[in-house]
Amino acid sequence: MTEAERWYRERYSASPERDALFTTVSGEPVAPLYTADDLPDPAQIGLPGEFPFTRGVYPSMYRGRLWTMRQFAGFGTAEETNERFRYLLDHGQTGLSTAFDMPSLMGHDSDHPRSLGEVGREGTAIDTLADMETLFSGIPMADVSTSMTINAPAAVMLAFYVVAAEHQGVPPEQLAGTIQTDILKEYIAQKEWCFPVEPAMRLVIDMIEFCSRRMPRWHPVSISGYHIREAGSTAQQELAFTLKDGFTYVEQATARGLAVDDFAPRLSFFFNAHIDFFEEIAKYRAARRIWARELRNTYGARDERSMLMRFHTQTAGVSLTAQQPLVNVIRTATEALSAVLGGTQSLHTNSYDEALALPAEEAVRIALRTQQVIAHETGVPNTIDPLGGSYYDELGGMVEAIKQNYPQREIADAAFRWQQEIDAGQRIVVGVNRYVDDLEEPLEILRIDPALERKQIDRLQSVRASRRGEEAEAALSALKQAAAGDANLMEPLIECARAHASEGEIISALQEVFGTYTETPVF
Repeated sequence: MTEAERWYRERYSASPERDALFTTVSGEPVAPLYTADDLPDPAQIGLPGEFPFTRGVYPSMYRGRLWTMRQFAGFGTAEETNERFRYLLDHGQTGLSTAFDMPSLMGHDSDHPRSLGEVGREGTAIDTLADMETLFSGIPMADVSTSMTINAPAAVMLAFYVVAAEHQGVPPEQLAGTIQTDILKEYIAQKEWCFPVEPAMRLVIDMIEFCSRRMPRWHPVSISGYHIREAGSTAQQELAFTLKDGFTYVEQATARGLAVDDFAPRLSFFFNAHIDFFEEIAKYRAARRIWARELRNTYGARDERSMLMRFHTQTAGVSLTAQQPLVNVIRTATEALSAVLGGTQSLHTNSYDEALALPAEEAVRIALRTQQVIAHETGVPNTIDPLGGSYYDELGGMVEAIKQNYPQREIADAAFRWQQEIDAGQRIVVGVNRYVDDLEEPLEILRIDPALERKQIDRLQSVRASRRGEEAEAALSALKQAAAGDANLMEPLIECARAHASEGEIISALQEVFGTYTETPVF
């Protein structure tokens, strides 16, 4: 009998446990005590900046450089979002993160019938090159790192971004940042698509190929577990499905003929920081180790940079409550701390009012200050991997699994179990099923002026009226011809951007060749 076993029988079991769920958010049982006997073999873990990178991708981690502080921003038209960008940069933010409205995410122009009432509501409306230029007006694109959260039309937005930078005198080689582009998780979780799976994957690989040759500072794909988790998955499901998505992109890029070490160093990841503190830290550490091992052993990477899992983290939107919204400040701080202790390279902290509406300026400032307090007051960045001890650690591929609805079913089941626990009062959510405040005052929230929709439509129609129509038609025709073959589509997309074709026109042209996607019901 070990000392820990003796302690459990003689001492711990003598007192009853309180009535609570002693499991992680994902349902994993949590033991009352962990000792040195639970530690893994140190050789499996390694040291910071060394294979398999469990303890961090860089040797000095935050002692050398703090993580990038990125606050998601986007609402109304490009003018309003440009003002928010400048505000955030003035208050110490170190990178820009762009939220697009639903029509832009779905490949619709602002004057499309399905866009009615949605223009600028949950992000900024970007229809044309002119909008992208306005979005970054007065912001030197060579000097700022930009993240763009868009997937199905990502190639179109990247083309707009490249040409907008050209007009600032900045070549693609100087642009730094990330565009999400993770189309597989759209079919799994977020449900924003334009095309069937195979042509959508072609566009992703086109972007990887283009960026590996022309944009060495740009991450063409942010492989995203965030939305899988927001859809209701467990931490294990988030990690498993996200890693498999990443491996699928690697496999398809190498099948295209790209050498793994030519593109893998520019792949990045995007994870959720949920409320279960230790489980989240364990998730990040396990993710780095698995990615490094598979890239080296399975895919033959030899460049150490290919094995580094660099990731952005966002605190969990699904953990925020509309009730007692100021309590969300505490939730976000806890989640942000787990991301930093887990070794993230970039972090977005949610604003306390995001369960109600797009964040107001005061809420955004508090969210950013949360990161700054962790960075400069807590002492947490002073040592590397301070909790480095324990960790948690086929259906024919992810494309086929998505077609069979396997990951979708798994996530739906996990989300259902979570809600059952809340409804039964087994899992306590402060302000929702315990510690309810019946006298709570409604929070003043940011409201989007409906007049902005008309403004954006007028702007779009003005661009169409002032451009050379024959150039736009020729560019769109060339795009369709290229799509019907097997050429990389990034150059034709950039030509469409230069000709001021709109996002909706570009997507419609591609749909004539690729078709559209219809999801099979999960249940």
